[in-house]
Amino acid sequence: MTYDAGTVDVAVIGAGHAGIEAGLAAARLGAKTVVFTINLDAVGNCPCNPSIGGTAKGHLVREIDALGGEMGRTADACTLQSRMLNLGKGPAVHSLRAQIDRNQYSQLMKHKLEQCPGLELKQAEVVKLEPKEGKWLLTTRLGAVYRAGAVIICTGTFLGGKIFVGEVSYESGPDGMFPSAFLPDSLRELGISLRRFKTGTPARVLRSSIDFSGLEVQQGDEPVVPFSYDTEGKLENKAVCHISWTNDETKRVILENIGRSPLYGGQIEGIGPRYCPSIEDKVMRFPDKPRHQLFIEPCGLETEEMYLQGMSSSLPEEVQVQFYRTIPGLEKVKLMRTAYAIEYDCCDPLQLDATLEFRDWPGLYGAGQFNGSSGYEEAAAQGLVAGINAARKVLGLGRVVLDRAGSYIGTLIDDLITKGASDPYRMMTSRSEYRLVLRQDNADERLTPLGREIGLIGDERWEKFSLKQEQKKAERKRVLSTTLAPSEELNALLVSRETSPVSTGVRLSELLRRPQITYKDLEPVDKTRPDLPEAVFENVEIELKYEGYIRRQKADIEEMRRLEQKALPRDIDFSTLKGLRLEAAEKLNKVRPENIGQAGRISGVSPADISVLLIWLSARNKEEK
Repeated sequence: MTYDAGTVDVAVIGAGHAGIEAGLAAARLGAKTVVFTINLDAVGNCPCNPSIGGTAKGHLVREIDALGGEMGRTADACTLQSRMLNLGKGPAVHSLRAQIDRNQYSQLMKHKLEQCPGLELKQAEVVKLEPKEGKWLLTTRLGAVYRAGAVIICTGTFLGGKIFVGEVSYESGPDGMFPSAFLPDSLRELGISLRRFKTGTPARVLRSSIDFSGLEVQQGDEPVVPFSYDTEGKLENKAVCHISWTNDETKRVILENIGRSPLYGGQIEGIGPRYCPSIEDKVMRFPDKPRHQLFIEPCGLETEEMYLQGMSSSLPEEVQVQFYRTIPGLEKVKLMRTAYAIEYDCCDPLQLDATLEFRDWPGLYGAGQFNGSSGYEEAAAQGLVAGINAARKVLGLGRVVLDRAGSYIGTLIDDLITKGASDPYRMMTSRSEYRLVLRQDNADERLTPLGREIGLIGDERWEKFSLKQEQKKAERKRVLSTTLAPSEELNALLVSRETSPVSTGVRLSELLRRPQITYKDLEPVDKTRPDLPEAVFENVEIELKYEGYIRRQKADIEEMRRLEQKALPRDIDFSTLKGLRLEAAEKLNKVRPENIGQAGRISGVSPADISVLLIWLSARNKEEK
């Protein structure tokens, strides 16, 4: 039996990182929203690792925050330890990573959903999804039927989830939750193409069973840099992490039991993440490597669970105990949660457009691991975009599309919908050809105006942003016009930094362009320096130091956007175009790009094919005139 549970504008299936951002964005934009979760205690759960950010992922968190999303603010409130990664490299790849209190993060996110006006948070399993009379009908396992104008699928690893530990396997979501067992069949009935992916997680171990005395200590960075532009006040590092290494004995135990791994025994069919392999996969892939690093990280301040980053496994429990105990510091370790692999269903993202809406199913969106990505940050970014567009669709407003020249979020989505995902997609700085422009320090400058335009940035944040832009403009003008006279103090400073002294007056901007000199270095001789936030100085210095490279990259962006403006008809059959190679026509018909720029990024489409498309499009436009 079923019953009518009412009508909403937007329904979100799943309350992980994608579902949270999707639900909050939709409700904040004025859409009546319901967010379904299989277990209310798992809202914002971090089943993989207790951290937010990391290389390129920190960029995503900053961008989510700049648009008005929630991940950055909540991560700041739960930070245990913060580090800025890649400081030995250029500013394009500097990325913030925070160790967070896992339980606190979940509780805060759940409370934010509960308090959000226009949003209902509901514990229920959606088992059926079907279109009817311009709406989507969602049926729960207990028989409730909801009608929604738009639906966002954010099922994470719950969709058809199956756990593997050695020879043991069973249907389950992460952390022993119930899986979403019925929804996959409903999606297949709609004609949505699904595939199996796999991921894994390490064991959680008891703090008191670890011998920290011989381990390398990893401190957080000072001062702590927040993710969110809203965060005020000083953040503190509250915990340390530790580093250890595997050894020959670890390798021996794993190799002797490799046949009991479901990954190598054939039980696991799903494709695993290329850039986050299990420890047994590392041993098999890199047989000549003598050791592998692991990080021992706290899961929270009010728990004794510790996380072993870099040591995910699907070997039997007794084998896990054996190989973990070969590692220095873990000789007497006690497992609290056994490591496992999880296999799950996800869609082929080539079925989606740039708003993350299914091309063949208007009003149906996908976000997060359901789209073939991996990672909390990638999920949250997609959830935000899907939530914005789902709300705007039901409210009769235009689409919001982020391109790859304006954000890492745009790069992520463009990669998914044009290249697909043959394995779980992970964002990396190398995926962006415009990474010197898409730095984490200028995420607000790139995206906050858009967040304001669509209604996710309030007055207080906008005033703060506007003030920062005014300060930056004034400071840039000051350093370009201020000249320092040669002096013993200035030249002693320059020589101490291994750069040439000066004999005539020199502008501050010219000194800052020197790679050896920083704003901080010049403080003693910069007598007119105003009292400004460090973020302003950082922006100005980077833009001066890399001015030529940034100018060149912006020219590339202009060319890309010129091609993006050449729209392709949605109903075109590429196989009818003379001059296109067969492979290109097949790929173009499958992906159905919206414009020439997108077409050029599809694997299997060559520059010669793009020339054919440009000639055909030009001739077509002339005919229409």
